[in-house]
Amino acid sequence: MVHGTRVELLERLAETVGSVAAAHPTRVAVDGAPAAGKTTLADELAVVLRDQGRSVIRATIDDFLHPRAQRYPRGEYSAEGCYYDTHDYHALNRVLLDPLGPGGHRRFQNRIYDRATDAVLSPALTTAAADAVLVFDGVFLLRPELIDRWELRIFVSTAPEKTVDRAVIRERRASTRADVERRWRERYLPSQQLYAARDRPTRHADIVVYNDEPDAPVWEPMATRHRDSARGCA
Repeated sequence: MVHGTRVELLERLAETVGSVAAAHPTRVAVDGAPAAGKTTLADELAVVLRDQGRSVIRATIDDFLHPRAQRYPRGEYSAEGCYYDTHDYHALNRVLLDPLGPGGHRRFQNRIYDRATDAVLSPALTTAAADAVLVFDGVFLLRPELIDRWELRIFVSTAPEKTVDRAVIRERRASTRADVERRWRERYLPSQQLYAARDRPTRHADIVVYNDEPDAPVWEPMATRHRDSARGCA
């Protein structure tokens, strides 16, 4: 485990991105539960990389949702529905991750859905530089449909109760505390438990960031994690 400041964490992550050797854009996943802090971390990492002169593509799983009519066949508070029905992984791979990957043509779209209007989008294609970095945040990014699409996998871990408290603060203007807590306790947190049991995302992560205290994060790099896992199996 490494204890440090926020700046030190971001420097470490940027250094790790810079160490990736690929003939195509580097695809970075920033995974984690809702309100774990993954979007904030991804935004901050993108700023650091741009300051270093990298071309950064910033995108999020929230722009690859199925339309609302397809998202809730199991009910609005279904954890299984959250995991199985929410996101369009086929489109995500087709228009963004595969074009930026090995053998890809680098012409991509970074969103296909507008949540505010519940509308499917078809933005113009953009061509990425060969040395660009895609910083992509979202839930369930290390599941089988996506696991082999990333050159770097970051998992942001936060205590479940902290994510509830953060969500209440974040959504206080749009929802009551009771509504937020119901969504988290019936849909989002159980869906993360399903994800953890089914796909074991932390085992696939290159770096796990423990983000209970964002200004004093703790992180576990791949080399340490693999060494400790090997020792535990002895």
